[in-house]
Amino acid sequence: MVGKGIRIEGLRKRYGSGDTAVDALKRVDMQVAPGEVIGLIGPSGSGKSTLLKALGAVIDPTAGRMILGDEVIYDDGWKISDLRALRRDKIGFVFQAPYLIPFLDVTDNVALLPMLAGTPNSEARQRALALLRALDVEHRAGAMPSQLSGGEQQRVAIARGLVNHPPVILADEPTAPLDSARALAVIRILNDMAQRFETAIIVVTHDEKIIPTFKRIYHIRDGATHEEAGQGRSID
Repeated sequence: MVGKGIRIEGLRKRYGSGDTAVDALKRVDMQVAPGEVIGLIGPSGSGKSTLLKALGAVIDPTAGRMILGDEVIYDDGWKISDLRALRRDKIGFVFQAPYLIPFLDVTDNVALLPMLAGTPNSEARQRALALLRALDVEHRAGAMPSQLSGGEQQRVAIARGLVNHPPVILADEPTAPLDSARALAVIRILNDMAQRFETAIIVVTHDEKIIPTFKRIYHIRDGATHEEAGQGRSID
């Protein structure tokens, strides 16, 4: 992969020490190219949440390597001094719930991250509006989150995840509360945005409605990843 995407090599996470130590992640090896959307599946307790937190720099891995774009960000220790800036500028998050700020309108919900990163307000809002246009919710730009439908809220959340043009987006059960049509619409949007912005997207899911759409799947069992070919079913 060139320039963007993410690669994980031998990632481990151990909680505790000695006889009480628990290996939540034993060996995780993954590679996601720019423009690719992959599924991460596995039973409860298999390590999915721990892996997502480690990839999102929310918790510290115990060992292994993570390369984001062309930059080694973790190699048996963080190589980045400002993890908050890493999360803000290089990693996008999309959650099961949109978590929109209720007292900001749609545009400012999306523009807030670049503003916090130092982008001038007018430029941040222009960037937000361009994404809202791409996601067909520009007509809701001045609305408050409470005025949006569930599908519209999720589109705004996706725009927020993309607004700083991160090399990688971590999507945690983004379709869980949605019916089949809306779930497939979200996956269609994620695929379109991944290709448009050359973003690598990892979707953690239990949702049987969307699993057949992935071309590649990583199945995590007992803290270790196993790559599988997906069905890559068309969602056009």
